[in-house]
Amino acid sequence: MASWMWVVAAYLIGSVSFAVVVSKLFALPDPHSYGSGNPGATNVLRTGNKAAAAMTLFGDGAKGWLAVFLAKQFAPQMEPAMLALVVLAVFIGHLFPVFHRFQGGKGVATVAGIMLALDWRLAAATFGVWLAMTLLLKISSVSALTAALAAPFFAFWFFGNQPTAWVFVPIALLLVWRHKGNIQKLIEGRETTIGR
Repeated sequence: MASWMWVVAAYLIGSVSFAVVVSKLFALPDPHSYGSGNPGATNVLRTGNKAAAAMTLFGDGAKGWLAVFLAKQFAPQMEPAMLALVVLAVFIGHLFPVFHRFQGGKGVATVAGIMLALDWRLAAATFGVWLAMTLLLKISSVSALTAALAAPFFAFWFFGNQPTAWVFVPIALLLVWRHKGNIQKLIEGRETTIGR
């Protein structure tokens, strides 16, 4: 299988929106139609269905892991730059899914899965930042943003000056951009805490 085909496959895997799929399975409203309108686990949780939210979180993380794992498993000689494109492709697929009118989620869970497939240390370090901020401030968006900004630094620490580290720079910027609505709410003091 040609290397560029792994990039295409990664994008298609990323394009499966588990918020939409799980909502249909549980006969819940389309996640684009309520709350933040974001097809992600946090918004699905607004329905009160914790099982659906958990399945969405797992699915979005698992697809990030799967795309990178398959590329590493079946194309072990893949150039680091091409692997970085696979990483970016599955993430872009989640943000702009071809199967769901290019209306995707913010990508936090998918990035977590990507990190786990690349190196568990990267995933653990970034999760540690997310957890610390969650326990401290209990604001989901702040936790995600802080972890997103920390991720490139951890990636360079573990991978060095490699494409698999550099790819987390555009990923972090895209994560911040996807949270622009949350950032505006934070500035205005309207962002809700976890549990509210």
